[in-house]
Amino acid sequence: MDLESDSMPEVPEEIIHMLPLKPVPGQFSPEVRQQGLWVWRVEKMKAVPLDSSEVGAFFNGDSYLVLDNRGEEGVDLHMWIGEKSSRDEQVACAMLATQLDNFLGGDPIQHRHVQGFETPEFMELFPRGVSYKEGGVESGFRRAQGSGTVQRLYQIKGKRNIRAKEVELSWKSFNKGDCFILDLGETIVSWIGSQANIFEKQKVREIASLIRDTDRHGKARIVDANEGEEPEEMIKVLGQIPTLPESTPEEDSKADASNMASLYKVSDATGSMTTTKVSDKSPFAQELLIRDDCFILDNGSNGKVFVWKGNGANAEEKRVALQMADKFIEQMNYPRMKTQVEILPQGKETIIFKQFFKNWN
Repeated sequence: MDLESDSMPEVPEEIIHMLPLKPVPGQFSPEVRQQGLWVWRVEKMKAVPLDSSEVGAFFNGDSYLVLDNRGEEGVDLHMWIGEKSSRDEQVACAMLATQLDNFLGGDPIQHRHVQGFETPEFMELFPRGVSYKEGGVESGFRRAQGSGTVQRLYQIKGKRNIRAKEVELSWKSFNKGDCFILDLGETIVSWIGSQANIFEKQKVREIASLIRDTDRHGKARIVDANEGEEPEEMIKVLGQIPTLPESTPEEDSKADASNMASLYKVSDATGSMTTTKVSDKSPFAQELLIRDDCFILDNGSNGKVFVWKGNGANAEEKRVALQMADKFIEQMNYPRMKTQVEILPQGKETIIFKQFFKNWN
C-alpha cells in the first residue's frame, strides 16, 4: 500500500498495523495537566515539545499537537496537519493524540485542522499570529490582549437553516445583513445588523441565551445592540464601527444550503463500524443522543463533521472516534483535507454543536 497516496484507505487501522513503529509510551509529563498552552511537533513516532519561541510557526511538511488546557474551563486538543505532511506523520499524529487524550482521562475536545482550514478558535491560541514556514502568511486572527477570559465572535446567518459560526474577532467580519454575538465572558453582546432578517434576529437571541445558560451557568449579562448603537464593551474590544458592507439575499440562501445537518448513530456491535441515520432534519431532539453510543453530526456541506462520544460508549469506540470520522468523510465523498473534525466527549459539547438541537439543557 502506498502510504503517500492522496486517498484515505478505507480502514486507517490497516495503516496502523503496517507501520513498523508505535508511539513511544509515556511521552507526556504530568505538567500538561496544569493550565497552559503546549505544542509538540510529530517527529517519526515521537511528540517533540516546541520551545516557546517556536510556538505559532508551523512547517507545512509536518504535523503538530496543540493542547490548550484552561483547567476548570475545559481542555482542547488540536491536531494540525501541514498541507505537505506525509500520510505516516498524519497517522502518527492521530495515534499520539489518542495517547495524550487517554493520559488526560478522555476529557479533551479533539479537533483536527488541515493547514489553511483552521478554525478561529485555533488561530486565537497564538496572539502573535500564525506563520507557515516555507513563505507562510501572517494570520488575521488575534486574541484580544490583556484579558484571560474568552473573547469570541459568532456570525448568525441564513433564512430557513440559521446557524452561528465563529469568525475573526474584528469589524472586518461584520456586515449590515446579519446578526452577530460578541461573547466576552461576563457580558454577551447580541448585535443586530440594520438589514438582518426576522429569523436571524430570533436566532441571535436564542444563541445568546444558550451561551449564557450552558457555557456561563446563567451568570452572564446579555446586552442587545442595534447597528449604530454599539455599547461601550463592544467598542472597547473592536474599536469604532467602520462603514459596513451591505448584504445580499443570495448569501442567506447559500448559508441555508451549508447549514443543513444530519445525525447518525455509530455502532460496532457486529465488529465492523456501521452508521444509521437517526434524523436528517435539524434541530434535533437532544434525547436522540444515547449515552451508550457514539454519534456523528454531519454538517459536511459546511466543512464540519462532529463525533459525539457518550459516557457509556465502549472504550474501543471512543478510541477510534477519529477513524469513524475519516471513514464517514470518505463514504460521503467530502474533501478530506478541507473537512474539519471535532470529537466531543459527552458533557463537553460546544455552542456550535449544541445549536443543532432544540432546547439543549
